[in-house]
This record gives sequence, structure tokens and C-alpha cells, in this order.
Amino acid sequence: MAHVMTQQAPTADPSPSAPRRPRVWRDTLIGWSFILPNFIGFALFTLIPMSAAFALAFMEWDSYSTPEWVGLENFQKMVGDENFRVALFNTLYYAAGHIPLTLVAALCLALVLNRKLRGVGFFRTAAFFPYITSLVAVAVVFNMLFNPTAGPVNQLLTALGVADPPRWVASTDWVMPTVIVTSVWRDMGYYMVLFLAGLQTIPREYYEAAKVDGANAWQRFWSITLPCLRPTTFFVLVLLTIQSFKILDLIQVMTDGGPGRSTLVLSLLIYREGIREGQFGYSSAIALVLFVIVLAVTVAQFRINERRSAT
Repeated sequence: MAHVMTQQAPTADPSPSAPRRPRVWRDTLIGWSFILPNFIGFALFTLIPMSAAFALAFMEWDSYSTPEWVGLENFQKMVGDENFRVALFNTLYYAAGHIPLTLVAALCLALVLNRKLRGVGFFRTAAFFPYITSLVAVAVVFNMLFNPTAGPVNQLLTALGVADPPRWVASTDWVMPTVIVTSVWRDMGYYMVLFLAGLQTIPREYYEAAKVDGANAWQRFWSITLPCLRPTTFFVLVLLTIQSFKILDLIQVMTDGGPGRSTLVLSLLIYREGIREGQFGYSSAIALVLFVIVLAVTVAQFRINERRSAT
């Protein structure tokens, strides 16, 4: 009997990518199912309006007639517009006061409320509460507090011997500092929470080792707390910068750009030119300039942060 060896050819293993392909597609579809609703909302209410606003910056349109291409005429008009120059100066003025004061106030609050104190949860809530309070209520209350004739602030100053207290919201010199103080009071609680989160990530061993080496409280703060808070501080700084340059709601309710033009900022000018005057092309051009300013400042902040992190 002939010994015949029938050798079956080895079957090739299925490609490892074959069974993985449906899983990859499934995971991709699941991911898109989570992202798509938010992206649709972003596209409808942010991306498309922003793109339309950028296009309108080079057109003349009053919402009734057909948009007419005018090129750079809106920007040329902006150069000679005194209202634009005043609004740009006031925006920079507000940002120069609001950003550092809010940053310092929020950090100080976070340092105080990061300790193990009795009732610290209540104080943290109380510090955060102004941020979620109605902005209209905040504006009305601070207008009453800083009322030049019947406000408690001027009554206290008069009682302390100040013969001619400031007129605050009724004065072109004092109205912007008043708005800045109000804004700092309202916003510092939110940024305090961010600093608290950063402080609680710093290992306690760093402070214990510094105490052993004889470092005092200021040295520990300067050599440990601030360097470890650098990412949080940078994040807060970027958020504060964007918020400060696009300030509108508080000024709209509290002063409406007055007295005179002393609190007229770029966002309020955009609103007036577009909604009140119907000059949507010119309004969009101002919005584009504001966007470029904020973008340039933010990019500069990222570059500076990268250089500091590299050293």
C-alpha cells in the first residue's frame, strides 16, 4: 500500500485588520455621535455667523438692501472715526485694569480659602456666588452703592472727612475705575476656583522640604507656589484677556457707554453701529479688528509662555 501523505495546505490566518475594521468604524461613529450635536450647534450659531461677519466687513449692508462690495472702505472709515479711537482706548484701559486686579484678587482668595478652616466650604461658595448672580442686579446694586449723592460709599467718605468725594459713575474720570471694581468683584470668584484647583495639585512634600530648609512663608510662595501655578496662571490670563476685550454686558447695563463716551468700548460700538444704526458692514469691520487684536494678544501670550517654559 503506497504510503501517500496527503498534506493539507495551511490555511492563512485572517488578516488582523479585518475583525478590527468594524470595531474601528463603530468607535468612530460613536465618537461622532457625541461630537456632532455640539458641532452642529457651533456651526449654526458661531462658525457660520462669524464667517458671514468677516465677509460683511468688506461690504456695505443695512439689512434691507442687497450687500454691496466696498473693499477696504469700512477700514478706511474706521481710521478717521473718533468714536472708534475712543472705544479702542477705553477697551485697553479696561483690560489694563481688569486683568491684573482680577488675577491678583482671585489668587489671594484661593490662597486664603485653600487652608483647612472651619466653614471653608461656605466661604468658597460665598466668594463664587457673585459670578452666578444676575448681572443686572449687580449693575443696579453697584450703581446705588456708588451713587454720588445718596450712595453709601460717598456717605462713608464724607463721614471720614473727605470734603469732595468722587462722583463715580457720574464722572468721566471715575466711571471706568468704578466699572473695573465692579467687574473684579463679580469675576474673581470664578477664577478663584481655577486657582484652587491648581493649588490642590501641588504636592505637600514640597512645602515640608522647604520648611526643613528654613524657608519662610514668602520664600515658599515665591519658589514653590508660583512656579507650580504657572500653567493655571497662564490659562487664567488667557481667559481674562479674552473676557476683558469683549466686555459688553456690564457696561451696557451699568453706564451704556457714558457719561459721554468715557465707557464706550469696542463691543458696545459694534452693537451701536450694527443694531442701532443698521451699518452692519462697518460693525463687522470693527468686530474683525477686535478679533485680530485679541488673537494677536493671545498668540503673544502663548509665545511668551513657551519661552518661559523652555528656560
